[in-house]
Amino acid sequence: MIPPSVRQGSCRLVPAATQSRSAQTFKAFYATIRTNWRQSPAPAEPEDIDPSDKDFIMSILRANPSLRDTRSYLASFGPRPKPPSPVSAKPTEEAAPTAIQEHKTEEAVPPDITHQLHSPVVASILNPIVRRTALVKIQAPFTDRQLESIATGMVYLEKLGLVSVIVVENDNLPKGSAGERAVLVEETMRVVSALEKQGAKARPVLGAVVRLGPKPGDDELSAQKREFAVPEAHTFPSDLVHIRSALYAGEIPVLPPLALDSFCRSVRIDANDVVAALTRGMVESAAQDGRNRDPGFDGPSQGMDLTPLRLMIINKEGGVPSYARSGLPHLLVNLNAETSYIHDTFDPRWHASHPTALSNLALARTCLEYMPSSSSAVMVSHRSPSSLIANLITNKPAVSSSLPHALLQGNRKLTPATPTLLRRGLPIRVIRTLADVDKTKLKALLEQSFQRILDEDSFWHRLESDLDYVIVAGDYAGAAVVTREGGAVSGSEPITYLDKFAVLPRHQGDGTVDFLWVALHDESYGLGLPFSANPNGGKEGKGEGCDLVWRSRTDNPVNKWYFERSSGHVRMGCWVLFWCDAEVRLKTTEGRRGSQGLSYVEDWEHGRLVRWAEVVDRIPSSWKK
Repeated sequence: MIPPSVRQGSCRLVPAATQSRSAQTFKAFYATIRTNWRQSPAPAEPEDIDPSDKDFIMSILRANPSLRDTRSYLASFGPRPKPPSPVSAKPTEEAAPTAIQEHKTEEAVPPDITHQLHSPVVASILNPIVRRTALVKIQAPFTDRQLESIATGMVYLEKLGLVSVIVVENDNLPKGSAGERAVLVEETMRVVSALEKQGAKARPVLGAVVRLGPKPGDDELSAQKREFAVPEAHTFPSDLVHIRSALYAGEIPVLPPLALDSFCRSVRIDANDVVAALTRGMVESAAQDGRNRDPGFDGPSQGMDLTPLRLMIINKEGGVPSYARSGLPHLLVNLNAETSYIHDTFDPRWHASHPTALSNLALARTCLEYMPSSSSAVMVSHRSPSSLIANLITNKPAVSSSLPHALLQGNRKLTPATPTLLRRGLPIRVIRTLADVDKTKLKALLEQSFQRILDEDSFWHRLESDLDYVIVAGDYAGAAVVTREGGAVSGSEPITYLDKFAVLPRHQGDGTVDFLWVALHDESYGLGLPFSANPNGGKEGKGEGCDLVWRSRTDNPVNKWYFERSSGHVRMGCWVLFWCDAEVRLKTTEGRRGSQGLSYVEDWEHGRLVRWAEVVDRIPSSWKK
């Protein structure tokens, strides 16, 4: 029997009702939400829209931008000053903080494209004010049809306000081969021709723009920042006159990978060195112009910001293959935490199928160190040019990396051509004892995220006895506090409870939420599987997975994000109880069932919802009244 419910705030859990409905609860609620498996139907296409414009608008619709995505886009491309932020939803006690409400999806995909054209979401996206730049590396050679597809993507990005600076490499041309300069120039002109056929203005910049060798003073820089490779080429603001001229004239500059050596000769160098040198040089040139490197700079309403907002690597091989996905691409990479591990787990067979994956990973690491923190890099196959629009508008991977592994394996969107999104990211570490937690910083994080005052005495006292671990992102930019609840009261095995999940508001949209949840997965319900062996300072995949339980108020807008990541949920009054089943146990159960058909309730599932409700109901509030 369950003891009388305990009132908490304005809500009352009703375990008795839960017990009486336990049979139907498992049948009705024990299901993983798989909304990402279903693709929205294509909107109708009216006849009075020009075909090229229609394709462009359809590409925006397929990006499925939320209102938050649109606001982020306008922060970079819209007029200044920025419109006031909408009033955020009321924070909840146990739910994810407002900092992760970036996952709130206010869909912008009505069935009629004519109606959509008049919506504020697409209308605002279609009217960029400030133009930004992107560095693009095209790894040729491509056929004319493939170049046409790539050029279409570049033209669409230009319509959205992102003008590309393109460096063309020829992967099939050995360095030092006879006539290599002529081949590179020819390849550059093919790209220019493909862009112009799609209606863009393009300008070939055939002279060397960068200088071979490290920039003066880089020796000191290298000693200070050894975690990324300093470019082997450099450029000064005065060297960018041709690129600047093309951009201000509304043209897309296209360059071969050439550099001036110490004898002022134009020589071929690795395209990665050219791209990295241009990234650094354009950032420094924009700073010299008096522009703020942050996308939200206060500048004139019209103009061009030279600071690169995106790095795009377009090739035939696609993204970085992942050991966790049997060679399919990584979806989202935290460069600060995962670079070394990606090298360690790179299958030797992938050197043949993805020969430039690791060098492109290093290029992204170097360039993002110079670019604004909100910037990202994307490695994409020429087969997926439309994904560049989704990346620009949402700055998110095509499929979230924090979804359950089984859901990712069955997702039709995950193919060899799925892009890899790379962010500078933050280091992730797992803290096992409260003594090692910086209480001041954790308190500040929780109070900023939840916008409530922490009841410190009660909260720290409970963690002294119940803390399992704390996962921290960066310098307490985000944290997941996990406790062990209910063991002392019931005498049975305690449950693993997600007590707090918080991310600072200023880190919304930079991937911290997904990075933090992936680490939480690896330490709890994903433990014991090979793909949970990530280098986050925790158990690195060794151990036995456990069910993870948490609760959220029914009116919390973040619940949709929770529905997609949980194994199941049950509504109890004004609370929703979520859980993620230990994936090792699910895998074992699935293998045992074989062809015997589905069973709603396994032996180990009987009675656990009732017990969870009882234990969770006893957890006291962490906040002052």
